[in-house]
Amino acid sequence: MAKLAFLGTGLIGGAMAEAAAKRGDEVTVWNRSPAKARALEAFGAKVATTPEDAARGAARVHVVLTDDAAVDAVLDACGASLDGGAVVVDHTTASPAGTVLRAKRLAERGVAFLHAPIFMSPKMAREGGGMMLASGPRAVFERAEAGLAAMTGSVKYLGERPDLAAANKLFGNAMILAVTAGLADVFAMAASLGIAAEDARSLFATFNPANTINYRGLAMAQGDYTPSFELTMARKDARLMIETADTAHRLHFLPAIAARMDALLAQGHGQDDLGILAVDAVPARR
Repeated sequence: MAKLAFLGTGLIGGAMAEAAAKRGDEVTVWNRSPAKARALEAFGAKVATTPEDAARGAARVHVVLTDDAAVDAVLDACGASLDGGAVVVDHTTASPAGTVLRAKRLAERGVAFLHAPIFMSPKMAREGGGMMLASGPRAVFERAEAGLAAMTGSVKYLGERPDLAAANKLFGNAMILAVTAGLADVFAMAASLGIAAEDARSLFATFNPANTINYRGLAMAQGDYTPSFELTMARKDARLMIETADTAHRLHFLPAIAARMDALLAQGHGQDDLGILAVDAVPARR
């Protein structure tokens, strides 16, 4: 049984704290809105009135907040309670730059710190599923590894560079945004054609566009824009998609991609692969 503190008991933090209490850990919670913290008393958690009181004597202090500013304010409010050997594990989706500064400040105080953002729903957090990323000093990760493994289905340690987990979390969320926006435009086209959204979505039960990440994504990462789907043809398809949607079901994602394609076509990239969209970040391999 470990003594744990959870600072921030929203949807994910509360689910994590609930799961830890059910596993038999000694859990103390704090939340800016006390009612959310008090709801966890039903599972055996103790409610602290301040972050400092919650963190005092904890082996691990789990932070699940909204952004960098909130994390910094709450950790500052913990004061000397973090100086007793606790490992601070920040699960917040935070900026890479903010995470680097945070790690540096805490290291100067002698506070062990890991950034460990997650890909999980509240249900996954309650059931120990999903995925957790982690970056920070290897020795600190090894101290916390067993406890983190109990919280999730997979823990991926990315290395000692403090911003790696923050960066990878943003990479993952960027793909979630892209896929969700793409689906929204698919549904807009379907609605314009009188096709039910679920019927349109069902295509992806057998056709998995995520495979693009493995074959085209690998080539893009290497700056290889040898065509298998020429930009000229992709732009034609984008035109058809945009023309398919009527004025009552406006597209949002596809017009922005079409504008980027037009700029690249003007630069003479029409015979390159669609992956040329990445050329500013990954120059073409010579």
